[in-house]
Amino acid sequence: MIRLPDATGALRPYDPRRTAAPPAPGPPPASRTLFAAAHVVADPFGNTTPYGPAGLDWEATLAFRRHLWAHGLGVAEAMDTAQRGTGLDWPAAAELVRRSAAEARAVGGRLVCGAGTDQLTPPYGGLEAVTAAYEEQLAVVEAAGARAVLMGSRALAALATGPEHYEEVYGRLLRQTAAPVILHWLGPMFDPALKGYWGSTDVDAATGTLLRIVAAHPDKVDGVKVSLLDAGHERELRRRLPPGVRCYTGDDLHYPGLVEGDGHGHSDALLGVLDPLGPLAAHAVRRLDHGDRQGFRALLDPTVELARHLFAPPTRCYKTGIVLLAWLAGHQGHFAMVGGLHAARPLPHLARAYELADALGLFPDPEAAEARMAALLAVHGVER
Repeated sequence: MIRLPDATGALRPYDPRRTAAPPAPGPPPASRTLFAAAHVVADPFGNTTPYGPAGLDWEATLAFRRHLWAHGLGVAEAMDTAQRGTGLDWPAAAELVRRSAAEARAVGGRLVCGAGTDQLTPPYGGLEAVTAAYEEQLAVVEAAGARAVLMGSRALAALATGPEHYEEVYGRLLRQTAAPVILHWLGPMFDPALKGYWGSTDVDAATGTLLRIVAAHPDKVDGVKVSLLDAGHERELRRRLPPGVRCYTGDDLHYPGLVEGDGHGHSDALLGVLDPLGPLAAHAVRRLDHGDRQGFRALLDPTVELARHLFAPPTRCYKTGIVLLAWLAGHQGHFAMVGGLHAARPLPHLARAYELADALGLFPDPEAAEARMAALLAVHGVER
């Protein structure tokens, strides 16, 4: 028995499960592509303050990627889940890309990597500087042998005065990429600095700009990742994409229905919530491979409550709960994050994340998870 605090500070008893049977490793699903945006493991004896530069535990970080590949997931590397722009600087991200690419080659794992402009600091200069920063990061990703995800640029969002600037910058980049890329539309709930991306705060107008860019370069766009947490908008967008261009859901609140799809198509997935849910999600999609839609939803629908808790406002702090669950599941030996983000969520939020994950059977060793949660509570003055 363990006592968990609620938002008022009141303590209530919780009886954790005693056994769990997490899914066994398996091959990649056939009917949907799943990329887990993976977190990084901080070096607990290094710099975990907000002042950087980031220090990583490289072996634990890469071991977690091997865990995801073993369960049939692809890895989306150096994305916002890896704390790009919130603790992970570009030199560390570049090293992460190179090391993960080498691991992916060794195990035959699928990998895409984020390329952005986060080496720039205000004042950003002009559009030429933004384009050059993208080109620098694209060169690192492509030299590593990985496919690129063109991430949203805070610098471009700050400098662009209309959609034509997005069309100019992305057009130049797409004309020179070595292989088709994924375009990422990250909403302001994840990064407030990206408000008005694609040149407008009107979602329909912004969608039109994105679709024009894709239509002008369909052979250079593998897909579009949409992280707006608006399932209706995503369904409409994916219907308007050119044939052969995928829609990767970045919607960590509505993913079961979007991945299942409808009569007009489905979304593949590139999700931060697949960091803790990856093995279960891959197991569910393998059911979908065999036409078992009911079995797919029976496995994934119960996970939505946890996902909505992890991604509750302020949504950009979701990484804290994800790293907590990785620690509780035994994927790393501590609960510390680069940039000091282990302090970004209050204790009751972390306690509820533990409870929901335990109820889902996400911890391979529930007793070890309970012991670690009890230790965290004790540090905060909550005795058993």
